[in-house]
Amino acid sequence: METTNSAPEEAHLSGDLHELNEREWFDKVYQGDKVPQLTLRAVLMGGLLGALMSISNLYTMLKVGWAFGVAITACVLSFVIWKVVRLFAPKLSDMTILENNCMQSTASAAGYSTGATVGIAFGALLLITGKHVDWTILFPWTLVSALLGVVLAVPMKRQMINREKLPFPSGIAAAQTLKSLHSHSAEAVKQAYSLVAAMIIAGVTGFMKNGEFAWQLAMKLKLPELIHFPIKHRGIDMAALPGFGLEPSLLLAAAGMLVGLRVSLSMILSALFLYFIVSPELLQAGIISKPSDLIKGWALWTGSAIMVTSGLTAFAIEWKTIVRSFTGLKSGKQEGESDPLAAIEVPNSWLIIGVVPLALASVILQYVAFSINPLVGFTTVGLSFLLALVACRATGETDVTPMSAMCKITQLTVAVLAPRNITTNLMAASVTANIASSSADLLTDLKSGYLLGANPRKQFIAQLIGVFFGVAAIVPAWYMMVPNQAALEAMQPPSVQTWYAVATALSEGIDKVPVSARWSMLIGGIIGIVLAITDKYLPPKIKKFTPSAMGLGLSWVMPFSNALAFFIGALVVEIWKRVNAKNAEIYYVPVASGAVAGESLVCAMIAIINAAAALAKH
Repeated sequence: METTNSAPEEAHLSGDLHELNEREWFDKVYQGDKVPQLTLRAVLMGGLLGALMSISNLYTMLKVGWAFGVAITACVLSFVIWKVVRLFAPKLSDMTILENNCMQSTASAAGYSTGATVGIAFGALLLITGKHVDWTILFPWTLVSALLGVVLAVPMKRQMINREKLPFPSGIAAAQTLKSLHSHSAEAVKQAYSLVAAMIIAGVTGFMKNGEFAWQLAMKLKLPELIHFPIKHRGIDMAALPGFGLEPSLLLAAAGMLVGLRVSLSMILSALFLYFIVSPELLQAGIISKPSDLIKGWALWTGSAIMVTSGLTAFAIEWKTIVRSFTGLKSGKQEGESDPLAAIEVPNSWLIIGVVPLALASVILQYVAFSINPLVGFTTVGLSFLLALVACRATGETDVTPMSAMCKITQLTVAVLAPRNITTNLMAASVTANIASSSADLLTDLKSGYLLGANPRKQFIAQLIGVFFGVAAIVPAWYMMVPNQAALEAMQPPSVQTWYAVATALSEGIDKVPVSARWSMLIGGIIGIVLAITDKYLPPKIKKFTPSAMGLGLSWVMPFSNALAFFIGALVVEIWKRVNAKNAEIYYVPVASGAVAGESLVCAMIAIINAAAALAKH
């Protein structure tokens, strides 16, 4: 049966919707009872797409140190894929706009809410212990923390989205993208196809760079993993330093396009300073024994210090946001018959039914798997809820989730409760990271549904289902993509190395850090604090000329080639904007998003295939 894709009017996605109270929204915008939303085809499509996105995000997290939201990519790909399916099965009806939103909800939960725990915390643990945690631990650990993230978003949604109308910019963008696609806007269709085209081109590039198949080599369809720069500087062969060259990667360049010129310029200038000024001094003084030890043996301490202090300072500066996070929840109406949304919002009883067993499961898992004291376990779960409140508000107001700073707060707390225990420090922080970041990202998704008139209870169910798809995909993918410690170290994962460094310093003592690196950490820490303060209080016209603390810090924990590729991508966008600003604003985000998804997915699959082949030989 044909259905109607009726979306709210354009005004409802902008100013007029901001003025509506809950009753007016229900009467004028809500269409969840009239338009199909939570259908089997929408959930299956979203779940399968989200499973692929979870693998893509895992690779991106390991390679770049960033996890990009999948909402816009998921809604565009689901729209395009279903159009292709209908070419072969024309009797199928078009997806409604709310079915597409349901797919987005399922895919977002699958693709984003499962990655932080696996890619970072268990990666750092692999570096420390040299062996993988058994899947019987990893699977429930990831599942429980992801589900807690979904459930803990429930009490925040109504206050922050319905009543306060926090913007959640990415949620607005995803809703507008879906609305444009369903209105058959020529511009939106071009954006969708540009995303798919970039995804294919980047996927081919990733295949040519990472593939090692016999037929591929015979046809000379192979790109070098790194084009070394044959430069000698102060008697040092610069090519021996980590990643000193150009990596032919559209993924890295696309990441630079998304983070912008300020961050990327900070990265390349800081990397040049590290490689050309600092590294010769370290080598000649014998502080590091060989060029390849530059990052792992020394620089990562300074880079981590910059990012940690800047993140914590920025977090503290936003004290008003923190206060609003807690005071805001008290102002909501009580559920009852007079509540116009009682039948469609997720009831608080569901929150209790979900949180109590999941919190207990998390504490039990922490104790059974890693001998974490139940007191520390309950503290971690409680802290996760408090930090999720702050993360959701920060994301709603600024579109930035301060995951790194929140993890460090957990690590600092656990360092007091369980001193000199690096495993406890890492695993407790992993719980906080996954719960808080998942809640924030899924509220972004709920914002899209609110703007489109979706049923929030159905969105919540779609998100819960999506978590199972994501965990089922990411756990086996982790073991196959990273079969051992050597495979992980070969990827030089920046975020993993940062977590490892912080956990080591907090748990084993600062004397584990080289003396010169301690002084450098002090300087880096001060730089991070100063930059966070200037970033908050300087006028925008001046602030854009100041360095990015994240850019400075990241460039000291990742290879030079990453910083260079980021800069190239950001520079391309800057030139593009100067040549044709309107064209750039329309296309650069979908092109970059497609490139990130395409190359990361193909490279992840190649890593899995190679690992499977190696296992088969043994």
